[in-house]
Amino acid sequence: MTVRAGREFLAIPGPTTMPDEVLQAMHRPALDIYSAEMVELTESLLRDLSTLFATKGKSYIYIANGHGAWEATLSNVLSRGDKVLVLESGRFAIGWGLAASAMGAEVEVLKGDWRRAIRPAEVEERLRRDKEHAIKAILAVQVDTASGAYNDIEAIGKAIKASGHPALFMVDTVASLGCMPFEMDAWGIGVAMSGSQKGLMTPPGLGFVAANARAQEVHKRANLRTPYWDWTEREGTEHYRKYAGTAPVHLLFALRKAIDMLNTEGLENAFERHRLLAEAVRRAVAAWAERQVLGFNITEPAERSNTVTTVTMNGHDPAALQRYCKEKCGVVLGTGIGDLHGQAFRIAHMGHVNAPMILGILGVVEVALNALGIPHGKGGTEAAIEWLGESVRAD
Repeated sequence: MTVRAGREFLAIPGPTTMPDEVLQAMHRPALDIYSAEMVELTESLLRDLSTLFATKGKSYIYIANGHGAWEATLSNVLSRGDKVLVLESGRFAIGWGLAASAMGAEVEVLKGDWRRAIRPAEVEERLRRDKEHAIKAILAVQVDTASGAYNDIEAIGKAIKASGHPALFMVDTVASLGCMPFEMDAWGIGVAMSGSQKGLMTPPGLGFVAANARAQEVHKRANLRTPYWDWTEREGTEHYRKYAGTAPVHLLFALRKAIDMLNTEGLENAFERHRLLAEAVRRAVAAWAERQVLGFNITEPAERSNTVTTVTMNGHDPAALQRYCKEKCGVVLGTGIGDLHGQAFRIAHMGHVNAPMILGILGVVEVALNALGIPHGKGGTEAAIEWLGESVRAD
């Protein structure tokens, strides 16, 4: 017996649920890729991506997922043997660093913890010890979707500046762009990257990179450049070179609609929506955690992200909970990955998400906890409802 019908609802950190309008935008014939309409589509998207990154620098679109965009950032500014400092807060900056190592860079990890965010003071101290300026780039993520950590990128940028170190600051915004403030130029970021399948509500397959003027200068000396990722190649006069070949036309239609929807809502409103819904999830988890079986992976409340919440389970199998939610109720929760495999589940609250979706997800989790006899504090969904009722004004 189940209480599900129709398609599953994705409460995973990616690919996230897409709006019907975005799906419908792809249901049209392809464009002539040499037409003026195609050129205008590309130019409008590049302008809007730079606005989303909050940079006066240049943006690039790749037919790739986030791992491809990692490679695009690294290959354009590094040379073989360059030293890279990776700031650990979970799985994904480490993964970015592994890509750099495979490409020929020397990688050092500033050891962090899967239970907390990056400490800016530790970054500054490490950079001050690098008297020879051997470190050429610093890699960090704004939100780690494995641990659920939110890193204060602005504070890290200030720490780098205070150290007087010239390393290029590079930031992964895959799980944050369009969902929370990100100020590339104001925060001293040289290169930023993202992907289409999370906050930007578009199918997987597009990677985005933005680079400021200093990164463009470093790029001229980089010897890891390869034809597909190369910014210089993509600045060629022929429009097709923006994509190193045939444009991903239908994904671009989807992205155009998604960004239009964000612009209609207003970025500040989108940020506030994510903040409110994330706190609703956290109120529910806090209530469930009273029996000390469920808990937050990130210990400090201020370091929990507004796009994904990683929930640990002490002495119980999260896979059983996930199976029940999926098979009986049609809600797909994110699994624990990396160091949290078999120890946690994840609730995504990013992109195309609203109060009915979040309250439905929380209700299903609570149904599963009851059905499986997993000890938990009562009233999690009610706590989320109470928070939203207090916070979303009637006027």
